[in-house]
Amino acid sequence: MADISIDRVSKVFTTARKRTVALNETSLAIATDEIVCVVGPSGCGKTTLLNLVAGFLEPTAGTISVGSREVAGPGADRAVVFQADAVFPWLSVAENVAYGMRMQGLGRAERAARAERYLELVGLADFRSAYPKELSGGMRKRVDLARAYASGPEVLLLDEPFGALDLFTKEAMWLALQGVVRAEPKTIVFVTHDIEEALFLGDRVVVMTPRPARVHSVVDVPFGTGRDLELRAGPEFQALRNEIAHTLREVHDDAA
Repeated sequence: MADISIDRVSKVFTTARKRTVALNETSLAIATDEIVCVVGPSGCGKTTLLNLVAGFLEPTAGTISVGSREVAGPGADRAVVFQADAVFPWLSVAENVAYGMRMQGLGRAERAARAERYLELVGLADFRSAYPKELSGGMRKRVDLARAYASGPEVLLLDEPFGALDLFTKEAMWLALQGVVRAEPKTIVFVTHDIEEALFLGDRVVVMTPRPARVHSVVDVPFGTGRDLELRAGPEFQALRNEIAHTLREVHDDAA
């Protein structure tokens, strides 16, 4: 159980020739078991923000805390799912899902039981003995999701995890993620360029702006749990989509 506190965080990258403000004076509070989706144009600091929460980067200023602990580097309380597949081709599906647990020192029986649980949740139980080369892109992404969950993090960080998938596979992954979260809630930060994806999955949508790279606005999503794909055709969904799209056009034009 963990909330996330981002307090006046800035990140500056400096080289001999250039100083780049990747994130500027950004604050955000994320509640325990809340799903927050982050959208914005390229260069607005979305991935930088995610990497700071993950502990892959250190803030230039400000602090980030997960629960009561200030983030000082990567930790087992946070798991990351990237856009690129992160499966090991020489391991079976079940072995991939169990990999993080093996690194944590869990026993073989516990690893097998937990791997089986998450393979069931993502719909891959019948493929436990398959190897990644035998799976579709969507199935490999399900392996990534199951492995992240199986390692027992308090926070799940997703960096455009479905961005490379076709529309129908992406929709299937939305439903798969929704099902896993319903079975086992997590605090989730989900970076995406897709407004519909953000509204379908998120409890709130954070809109970011470049120059200065920061949070521009936060949109509450009122659709509750158990969302189906037909939700997107409703007037309330489309109104929110248009509102966010209008905001993104504005921040893009302001930064141009």
